[in-house]
Amino acid sequence: MLDRNAIAGLEVVVTGSSSGIGAAIAGRLLALGCVVHGFDVAPAIHAGPRFHATMVDLTDRAQTNAAARACPHADALVHAAGLMRVGNLGTLDDAAGELMWRLHVDAATSLADALVPSMVERGRGRVVLIGSRVAQGMPGRGQYAATKAALVALARSWARESAPKGVTINVVSPAATATAMLDDPARAASEPRMPPLGRLIEPAEVAEIVAFLLSPAAAAITGQDIAVCGGASLPP
Repeated sequence: MLDRNAIAGLEVVVTGSSSGIGAAIAGRLLALGCVVHGFDVAPAIHAGPRFHATMVDLTDRAQTNAAARACPHADALVHAAGLMRVGNLGTLDDAAGELMWRLHVDAATSLADALVPSMVERGRGRVVLIGSRVAQGMPGRGQYAATKAALVALARSWARESAPKGVTINVVSPAATATAMLDDPARAASEPRMPPLGRLIEPAEVAEIVAFLLSPAAAAITGQDIAVCGGASLPP
């Protein structure tokens, strides 16, 4: 388990901080002594002097840019906000695809564009994007998979730009995780696949990997897509 002193005092922007994986990440970082700026469209579930809630619709570029500009000293960005819409070819919903793209990809782009340059100037920083094992492809989830695959491409490209400046950029890609997203009626047509591990991934397990990637010990890890999948990415 990560030593509390490893990242204490870091100022971290965490999107999706009011539910699911984002909430677990925000909670873990607070427990490790970080200052957390929680970006979410939903009311905050965390509190305390080191937690600063910002209600923001991350699908709105102007709101996202304004929220990012209010955190000019952020040491790290964790983009965990997400949703899933499903559909097979012949029944695809253009609006749903656009919504996922705006939240997963456009928001990541706006946030990184606003926050990473100051990290580069200071010679240190961390970015972690929450992807998905589904980025490898899965029936009925093509639009969702495309947005998560795009995060990997962005991270690898940005990592190459920023590595010489002390900024690392990675993706953490969980398999089916025990969050409320599994109960979303909008994904009822596509049941989660149980990993070979025999259980769902816990949000806290994802949060622990993210916390490690923010630490000095992870300084040499960049441009990677790290699977937290319980064996789901292994060949059958």
